[in-house]
This record gives sequence, C-alpha cells and structure tokens, in this order.
Amino acid sequence: MHEIFLYLAIILFLARLFGDIFNRFGVPSVLGEIFVGILLGQSVLGIIQINDIIKILAEIGVILLLFQVGIEADIHQLKKVGFSAFIVATIGAFTPMALAFFVSCYLLDLPFLTSLFIGGTLTATSIGITVRILEDLKKMKERFAQIVLGAAVLDDIFGVIVLATLFEFSKESSIHIDKIFKLILYIATFFLLAPILAQFMAKFIKILAEKLATIDFIPPTILSMVFFFAYLSHKFGSPEILGSFTAGMALSRRFVIPFATFLKPDEKMTEKIEHSINPLVWVLTPIFFVSVGLQLDLKAIDFSSLHFWGLAVSLLIIAFVGKIISGFFVKGSIQEKLSVGFSMLPRGEVGLIFAEFGRMSGLFDSLIYAVVIFVVAITTLASPIMLKMLLKKS
Repeated sequence: MHEIFLYLAIILFLARLFGDIFNRFGVPSVLGEIFVGILLGQSVLGIIQINDIIKILAEIGVILLLFQVGIEADIHQLKKVGFSAFIVATIGAFTPMALAFFVSCYLLDLPFLTSLFIGGTLTATSIGITVRILEDLKKMKERFAQIVLGAAVLDDIFGVIVLATLFEFSKESSIHIDKIFKLILYIATFFLLAPILAQFMAKFIKILAEKLATIDFIPPTILSMVFFFAYLSHKFGSPEILGSFTAGMALSRRFVIPFATFLKPDEKMTEKIEHSINPLVWVLTPIFFVSVGLQLDLKAIDFSSLHFWGLAVSLLIIAFVGKIISGFFVKGSIQEKLSVGFSMLPRGEVGLIFAEFGRMSGLFDSLIYAVVIFVVAITTLASPIMLKMLLKKS
C-alpha cells in the first residue's frame, strides 16, 4: 500500500518534466503526460500498474478540470453555438458508430453484437483530453472551441447512453426502450435543475463565510459542492464530469438564471474559487492523462499480423472520418471546420472503457481487443499533433 506514494511521486515529477519538454518542442504537454503513462505502464517498462487509488485521483483530476472549464466558460457564446454543438455531437457520435458496425458486421463478417460494441467504442470523445489540448493551445475562448466544448459534453452523454444500452443488450439480448427513455429523462432533469441548486448552495456558502468572518471557509466547501454534484450526476445516470461542469457553469461570472438574478455569485467569490481550484487542477489533471497511458497495453498488439492491420486500418479510417466530418456541418473557415473535427477525435479513456466492457463480456477476442486499443491510442495521440499543426499560424 505504501508504494502508492512512490508511484505518485514518480508520476507527478515525470508528468511535469515530460509535459514541459514536449511543450518546449512545440508539442502539447498532454502528449508528454500520456507518453509518461505509456513508458511507465504495461506497454514498456511495467513499473506502475493502474490501480484503484490512481483511478480515483485521475477521476478527481478530470472532475476538477471540467469544473474549472465550466467556471471560465463563455455562457453567451455557448448559447449561441448550442445548435451547432448538438449537430457536431450527433454526427460525430453516430456516424463512426454506424460505419464501424456496417464494416465490422457486413464486410469483415464479425458477430452482430461484437460489431455493435466496436461501433460503440468509436462513439464518444474524451472530453478531458479535448479540453486540455485546447487549453494548452490557448484556444478555449474561440468560437470553434465553444462548439467543441458543448459537443464533447453531449458526446459524453451519448456515450453513456450507448454503453448502457449495449451492456444491457449483451446481457439480455434485448433492449428495453423504456429504460433508455428513463435514462435520458433523468439526465435532462439533472441538467435543468443542477444550475439552480448550485447557485443556491453557493449563496448559502457565501452567507456562512460572511457570518464566520473568513473567506478560508469558501474553498473546501466549494470543493465539497463539486464532489456532491459529481455524485448527483452519477446517480442520475450521467457522467460525473457533467455534474462538475454544470456546477462550474452555474458559478461563472456571466451565468444568470432568469427571475433569480439575486443568486448570481459576486466577482470576489468567483475569483477566490478560481484561485483555490487552479492549483489542484495543475496537480491532479496530469495524473488523469498519465492514467490514460497506463491503461494502454501496446504489447498486446501483434504488429506483424496482416489480419490485425486490415482490421486496424479499416477502423482507423472510420474513426478519423466519422469525427472529422462532423466539423463540416458548422459555419466557418476550413481551418475551423477541421479544428472542430480533430478536437472531437480522441477516444482516450472513454474508448478504453468500451474496450474493457467488450473484453469482459467475451465479445472481443485478443485480436479485436488489440485493434481497438490501437485505434484508441492513435486517435488520442493524433488529435493534439493535428490541432497544433492546424492552429500554428493563428
């Protein structure tokens, strides 16, 4: 158990070191952090195995990252691009799923359910990776980035619904439509009510801080609120990060609930929250990106197999085209369209979760599992590189 402290010491030091080295050479630091995970994990040295403690810290890291993004989000811009984000999310989620299913089932002659799970693996976008790339490139305030942010949040919700549906189908060989609609209703209800509850709680925390005559009361209580909303989000059937993002969005400077403007937090409180959360984000989010690398098992891939390459290249083309094409359904220059598409490309830990479900349920044999891991790895690593090239001039 005590070895976890050594592992964390190694992870934090090397993540910062390689993140800065990669950044020095013009490569987004997130790639350096994922590289550290690949180097330390089962793919290369095998020094550190992913465990529950690292997973929990990684989850906290991405929850706080999305809370920070929510607080800094341009609410008016998000409203303006809401329809575009929905279109990008819908096309970017279901195009690769449909194409992967068709190719796997009808061209590669794989079993029906296995083909569905392969399609599901290519559905979601890793929102944590996407957000970090755009923050590294200092593009988070631009219009295309706001479209990506909204789309990635919706994409994560689609991913949860698809995963829940496919998992139920794999167990019972049937899909209960009423359960799916109930899940969608729960998620929609949470998204509508959570901002109001978050502002009430923030106002209550501020009043308590004033009564106690200390602003030091605010940071830990806000943190407890973030964790509470992550928990609530999970109980409503949606990703935990949706809860933290919604809480952050509700506390942002420009978010106002109609007929309840008295709930809006003041500037000083928002600044105190940001200053308190930022150091935790800097420390914990690298653990998340290292954990993505730790979960990749590149040794499982037989690069000499022609069958592997046939399946891998087919799915890679679908994985790229299915996401990139979504950017062409929004207004803007070719550069903006491609930036949206490549921002939606990384599958990251979301794809790994699908792959693991497929393996555990016996739907993925060793070859298909290796192909899926390979596709997840390539899409995750290609996105920062392509975005850096696209946005270099601007």
